[in-house]
Amino acid sequence: MPIEKIIIVEDDQTVRRNLEAQLRARRYEVLGLSTLAVARVALARDNFDLVFLDVRLPDGEGTDWLKELQSRPQRPLVVIMTGFASVESAVDCMRNGAFDYLIKPFSLDQIDVLLRKADEFTHILHVNQFLSKDTGDLGSELLGRSPAMDDLRQLIRQVARTQATVLIQGESGTGKELVARALHKESPRGSAPLIKVNCAAIPENLIESEFFGHEKGAFTGAISKREGRFELAHGGTILLDEISEIPPALQAKLLRVLQERELERVGGNRTIKVDVRVIATTNRRLEQSVQRKEFREDLFFRLNVIPILVPPLRARREDILFLAGTFLGWAARKHGCAADRLADTSAGVLTSHDWPGNVRELQNVIERAVILAGESQVVEPAHLCLTGTPSQPLSQPPPPPDVSSAAGEKPAHFPPLHELEKRHILAALEHCGNNRTQAARILDISVRTLRNKLAEYRNHSSHPTALDGGEADSEAADKTLGISEPD
Repeated sequence: MPIEKIIIVEDDQTVRRNLEAQLRARRYEVLGLSTLAVARVALARDNFDLVFLDVRLPDGEGTDWLKELQSRPQRPLVVIMTGFASVESAVDCMRNGAFDYLIKPFSLDQIDVLLRKADEFTHILHVNQFLSKDTGDLGSELLGRSPAMDDLRQLIRQVARTQATVLIQGESGTGKELVARALHKESPRGSAPLIKVNCAAIPENLIESEFFGHEKGAFTGAISKREGRFELAHGGTILLDEISEIPPALQAKLLRVLQERELERVGGNRTIKVDVRVIATTNRRLEQSVQRKEFREDLFFRLNVIPILVPPLRARREDILFLAGTFLGWAARKHGCAADRLADTSAGVLTSHDWPGNVRELQNVIERAVILAGESQVVEPAHLCLTGTPSQPLSQPPPPPDVSSAAGEKPAHFPPLHELEKRHILAALEHCGNNRTQAARILDISVRTLRNKLAEYRNHSSHPTALDGGEADSEAADKTLGISEPD
């Protein structure tokens, strides 16, 4: 409920007490005052969401204070009350920032209607502070003509009309967020807000406040009450991006919200009911995180009601040239370049590349190629810059199968997928001079994810120095992996 604290500035004791009683019966926190002087003191000490303000007061005009309130950083909604109404007065008050204009005597039904309007307006106002416009020209459509993408779109249509919690898994760059947006858009909640929380980007000491909000004074810097993302998503959908990155201490609290659909703000003791649909994404296999005791098993089962696996680009190679053509046209328009087609040799390079960064990597490669092509209308292989990069081990097409291998035996030249991932990560680290922050940026993963990957490699290393010393020997383990200067 966005409106919580209300102040009434009214010198008529009967009107003030009747209004106080009605608001308290609806569980609002109410402060009733009779003069502007004490009202100014109250607002200097605390923030209020709504002000019922009489026009004529013993120590001044309420309309004068209305103008002052518009300059406050935490500006409350103001409802003007008067027994001497006129069209001119109403118009003047609305121009000066009044939310509504009540003529005394007013009914209880009028107050109920006004409160609903104020709740809806405040909720929309707070939601808009978190929503950013999509500045990309490609929109939010899931692009692709392969059978795998057709199956994915069919699954989205089937799941979207339900209220079930969805867990979307897939590698970085496959379009997990686009799947989440499609689920929300095609659902009955499509006109309500979709609130995204990037769990990997929020500092660990602030993530609880971001999820659940906080009360004024809950911690240093909490100068006012703040609604959390779950409250902002009320009636709509919340997207928990990279859910695997939330700390263990918060996982239990999140589980309770998913089970009970209620929460308390940090520093608060009031239970707040929320009606949200939860969609979570991760680029890690949560089953493995559960086995390693890094992620709660009960939370995993609560999230994994409907699992959706987004296929990597290498598993739908028939989409590569279609996507490349779409990205080429978009990049040419964006940068005002002449390139409008791919050379046949460029098409061959694109389709033979393994695309460890998936669709996002393909988009970046095409955008760079269009710029490097300059005035040329044709994108040549040299413009793609796909050879000699840190991802070269992954970009080489595999050699033909060894026909001499025994039936059912795995050829030696096909390393496991996790080994390819490890090579790619270590190559990126080497390329960045062992700077983890830079490596995480070019790999499009969080630094926390990179650290987890390196810890996993240490734990599975055959070198005793990587295992025996635990955290104390992390530097030796880094050296074993070829990371000579961990930051």
